[in-house]
Formats: sequence, C-alpha cells, structure tokens
Amino acid sequence: MGEPQSQTIDAAKEKIWTRDFVLICLANFFVFLGFQMTLPTIPLFVEHLGGNDQLIGLVVGIFTFSALIMRPFAGHALETRGRRFVFLLGLAIFVISVGSYSFITSILLLFMMRVIQGIGWGFSTTAAGTIATDIIPASRRGEGMGYYGLSGNLALAFGPSLGLLLAGVLSFSKLFLICAALGIASLLFAANITYKKITQPQIQAHNKWDIYEKSALIPSILLFFLTVTFGGIASFLPLYTAQKGISGISLYFLLYALALMVTRTFAGQLYDRKGHKAVFIPGAALILLAMLLLAWLPNKWILFAAAVFYGFGFGTVQPALQAWSVERAPKHRKGMANATFFSFFDLGVGVGAMVFGQIGHLLGYRSIYLTAALSVFMSLLFYLFVLKKEKTAVYGQR
Repeated sequence: MGEPQSQTIDAAKEKIWTRDFVLICLANFFVFLGFQMTLPTIPLFVEHLGGNDQLIGLVVGIFTFSALIMRPFAGHALETRGRRFVFLLGLAIFVISVGSYSFITSILLLFMMRVIQGIGWGFSTTAAGTIATDIIPASRRGEGMGYYGLSGNLALAFGPSLGLLLAGVLSFSKLFLICAALGIASLLFAANITYKKITQPQIQAHNKWDIYEKSALIPSILLFFLTVTFGGIASFLPLYTAQKGISGISLYFLLYALALMVTRTFAGQLYDRKGHKAVFIPGAALILLAMLLLAWLPNKWILFAAAVFYGFGFGTVQPALQAWSVERAPKHRKGMANATFFSFFDLGVGVGAMVFGQIGHLLGYRSIYLTAALSVFMSLLFYLFVLKKEKTAVYGQR
C-alpha cells in the first residue's frame, strides 16, 4: 500500500501547472502584452516627434542597454532581497515609465524615460524567469520553460498588432496609458504568488564585482547572436514594409507569434529528452532562412513565410538556451544565471537596434537583414566550435 502513495507524492512533486505557475504566467503575459504593444509603435512615436532612423535606433537601443546594465543588480537582489521585492519593484517602474509616455512631447524626454523603463524591464523580466525556474520541477525544466514562454508568445501574438491597430485610431497618449494599465494587471497577479524564501548562505554568497554566472555564458553568447535579429525586426520592419509598399505587417507579428506558440508545445520536451544538440542547429537555420527572406522580400507572402520560419526557429532555440543557462548553475545562482541570460538577450537587441539604425540610414533597410543573417551564421559557427571543444574534452578524459 505504501508504494502507490509514494508514487503519487512523486507525481505531485513533478506537476508543472500549479497555482503559482499559472500566476507567474499571467503576470508575464500582461507585462509582455503592454511591452509588445509599444514595440512597433515607439518607432512611429519617434517619427511623430520628428525623429529619423538613427534616432529610432538610439531610442530602441538605449532601453535594452539600460535593462542590460540592471540585470546583474537584479540577479544579486533576487538572492539577497528576495524574488517578490525585485519583481514588484520592476513592474512598478515599468508602469510609471510607460504611463509617462502619454505626457512626453520631446525625443529627449522620451530617451530619458526609455532608460527608466529599461531599469524596470531588467528587474521584472529577470525576476519572472527566475521565479518560473523556482516553480518548475527540475526534471521538466525545458518543458516548463516552454509553457512559461507561451505566456510571452500569446502577448506577442496580439501585442504588436493591437498596438498598431490602436495607434491608428487612438492618440499615442491613450495608447501608452492602456499599456501602463496592463502593467498594473501584471503587478496584481505578481503580488499573489508564493515566493521562494532566501536563506542566509545565499545572502552571503555575493560580492559587488560578481556580474555574471560563468556556467550560463555559452548559451547566453549563442543567444546574443540570434537576438541581434530582433533589433532589425522590431525597430525597422514596419518602416521597411511601408517603404516597399507591402501590406500585412500586423499579420506578420501574428503569424510569428503563432509559430512560436506551436513550437513551445514540443521544443522544451525535445530539449529535456535529447539536449541542445537536437534543437539548436535546426532552430538557428530557420532564423537564418527568415533573415534571408526578409532581405529579399518581393511580396507579402514571403513576409508571411519569414514570420513562420522565424517563429519556429526562435521558439525552438530560446527555451532550450534558457534551460541550458539555468540547469548548470548552483541552486543559489539561478537568479544570476537568468540575469546573465537576459543580459545577453538585451545586449543583442540593443546592438542590433543601434547598429541597424546606422546601416538602414546609410545603406538601406535591405542591408539590415543581410547583416542579421550574418549574425545568425556566426552563432552557428560558434555552436560548432563549442561542440568540437566539448568533444575534445571528453576524449581527453578517457
């Protein structure tokens, strides 16, 4: 009689869809929805304020660099001040900064508030990813992170399209107030999560020069080369398609998000069973193909095909790389591992936005996507180098 009860207890321990997991997914969904609605509309807002492509790149890029700088501090705070403090603080800063866009009338003020938004984003997203890894059973981390990622993907499915739709019928002021209200909804869900308590050894484990988790570096570097492509898509694809007279940019974001969502249902499980070798090369190859299609872009059907390939590619790779980043880190370093992972995510987006702003201004929008394709190709080369190095190390131990 004792064995079935033990099996029941073990099964319960391995459950993913707990109350807290649902709450972190809802909190993540609403803050990402507010964020994704601003993603394609901030460039339009900069144009509305009189800015050009270079200023668009700077306004987009400074946000990600601000988030990047804050991630190590967020990682430390997660282990010293606790998950709840960091998450709620980040969400509150996000709400205040996005709401302030409703009253901004100059690019300089927008630039300053983008820095503050980046601080809130750096704290909140680092905390959310860490909280999710706390909640998900270790044996199902890849699968669980895939489901957790769906919350952001659902926001991506509706956010950009909804933002562009509202920007066409409402003032920017009302649009940004709606985005801030979504952040408030996220904050309410976050306040009801039962958070992991920090222990005294964790509190003593850090120093001020500790800014990254070494075990997370390889997957984070791989992520950097891939997320460079985000800067080209989020900042300039609406302008690129408008220049070419191609309609359907809202549908692009929807198809991309739907492809991401489909991939999330199996990619994490594939990673849990087979490891990163089964997912990285196919996923990166699809992202590379998407960039080449965008560089070509003769019509809206190629645009839609690129959306699907990009969604399948990134949906395959991103949860695997995040699980890879966290799984090798010590228990008291999960927060810093997530901070390292998202720092490289931000760095890629920021570098992409700023560099592509210059490339788009000097060489045209098509060159942005050719450069992005080169970045993805470099990620594949680096991955093959890592595999060769690991294989050499294994043979060396025999």
